[in-house]
Formats: sequence, C-alpha cells, structure tokens
Amino acid sequence: LGEVLTLQRGFDLPHRRRQPGSTPVVSSSGISDNHFQAMVSGPGVVTGRYGTIGQVFFIDEDFWPLNTTLFVSDFKGNDPLFISFLLRTIDFQSYSGKTGVPGVNRNDLHQITVKLPPLPEQRAIAAVLSDVDALIAALDRLIAKKRAIKQGAMQQLLTGKTRLPGFSGEWEMKKLGEILDYEQPAKYLVEDAEYTDTGIPVLTAGKTFILGYTDEQEGIYTNLPVIVFDDFTTASRYVDFPFKVKSSAIKLLRVKNGEADLRFVFEKMQILRFALGDHKRYYISEYQHMEVDIPPLPEQRAIAAILSDMDAEIAALEAHRDKTRALKQ
Repeated sequence: LGEVLTLQRGFDLPHRRRQPGSTPVVSSSGISDNHFQAMVSGPGVVTGRYGTIGQVFFIDEDFWPLNTTLFVSDFKGNDPLFISFLLRTIDFQSYSGKTGVPGVNRNDLHQITVKLPPLPEQRAIAAVLSDVDALIAALDRLIAKKRAIKQGAMQQLLTGKTRLPGFSGEWEMKKLGEILDYEQPAKYLVEDAEYTDTGIPVLTAGKTFILGYTDEQEGIYTNLPVIVFDDFTTASRYVDFPFKVKSSAIKLLRVKNGEADLRFVFEKMQILRFALGDHKRYYISEYQHMEVDIPPLPEQRAIAAILSDMDAEIAALEAHRDKTRALKQ
C-alpha cells in the first residue's frame, strides 16, 4: 500500500482556534465541523487514526483533517476516488494496536499488500461504485421524504384535524385501558448459540426489538396481530409475524372485544408523549389511564389502511436500498 499512496497524520485544531468558514473539518467519524482555512487540497481521502477506525471518507474539496485521522498526502498518480473504495476493503480492526483505545499505525498500513489495476480501470471501477452510491443516497433522501409525509399524515388524520371523505361524526375520548388488554408473555430463554440468520425472530427490550433468530420451535407466540410494548423505552411495534420473547420488559397488547382497530391504536400511540416521571422503566399499566380520542370504527380502519400503505411503500424502498447496498458490497 505504501507504493500506492502515502498516509499522513492530520493536524491539531482545538475548538477554541476554529473560526467560521466553509472548509470541512474531518474527524475519524467524518465531517464534524467547519473552519475558515484548509490544510489539504481536495479531492482527498481520510480515515480514522485512533478512536473510531475503519471508516473511509472521500472529500471532494479542500479540507482540514484532524489529528485523530490519517489522510492520503500522495496518491502517486492513482485515482483518488478509486483509492477511497480500495481502502474500504481493508480490515483496519486487525491492524489496531493493543492499547485500550483503538488505533492504527500508518507504517503498518503501508505494509499491506493490495491489488491495483491500471489507471483507466481504476477510473471505470470508481465511476460504477460512485453511481451506486448516488443511487443509495437518492433512495435515502426519498425514504426520508416519505417518512416525513407519513408523519404529517399521522398528525392530521390521527388527531381529526383532517377527515377522510365520507366520514363525519364526533370522536370519542377513551382510556387506553378501555381499548386494550395487555399480558406478560412467557419468557423464552434463548442461548446465543441458537441464533441464526433465518427462522423465528426473538424480541428483546431496552436496546432493540429484534435480538436475533432461532430455528427452535418451542415458545413461539402466534396469537396475532399484537402491539409489542417495551417497558424500558416505551417503544412499540405492530407485529403480525410469529416471534419469541426474551425479555420480561415486553408486554403484548390487543384490542378488547374488537371494538377498535389495532393498527389505528398503534399509530395513535406513536404520536402520544409517554412521560410519567424520571424512573428508567415505564410500565404499560401506568398508561392505561391515559385518554385518547378515537373516531368510529370504520374511520379507524380507513385511516389505518392509509398509514399501513405508506409503511408498505417505505418498506419497499428500504428493501430496494438494502439490496442496492448489498450489490455494491
């Protein structure tokens, strides 16, 4: 690698010395600030020297790399954009030092053996991968736009500010406890060795809903659909697929006597502010007295269908983006 490029340590720039400007300041985790002065002419390539390592950033303008980074000071006639992709194939973690803070030494990196095509092929490869990156970025922007549109629709439809054509009548105030039953599902203990990439999802709490997958058949919850409520974070998810439960902090909610639309209630819960004190765990029983206004059942179903369709569109775009990322990789 040292025959392909030269890596150099970045430059110190404490916050007290930074002045307003348009020059990007690049840390080991990417552009983190701006400054009036540049230390390196673009285009450039930056990676983390210590702290956050393994990420590689292509900067197409003049910039200031911080001393927590390594930047390419000499491309030795190679294509900078190609070099940025080439460096992303290197496992920087395997070259990290033995200290408590992850870090890499540029001299060690210079000894790595890499395969380098001629310059015209470098440019062709870089152009292809850059086009894929542009597609991924466009999909990210479209997904963000669709999420914002759905959020706006939720605020209008779930509060009655906007009524769907053909619906009228008063909304009724009800307590969540009047609408929903909840239960503590049986906790299924899953060993780490049982997790696989396919099979039955295992739901946990506190950090994330989906913890892993297991092919074991015992302990599968199939009385669906339900709302899964997390005591630790007050997050909830509408679930219509079989699953297992690992955490006792998870509660399962379902509509009482079919008097409301579960999907509507779930969407309504997403715009409620759950804040009942400063304790770390929030029991769903505390929220059963919270009042919500709901329309007649037919309008609930119509609103739920619209929001569900929006979710399906977002999920399809996310699947397209994820597939594109996998293809790029």
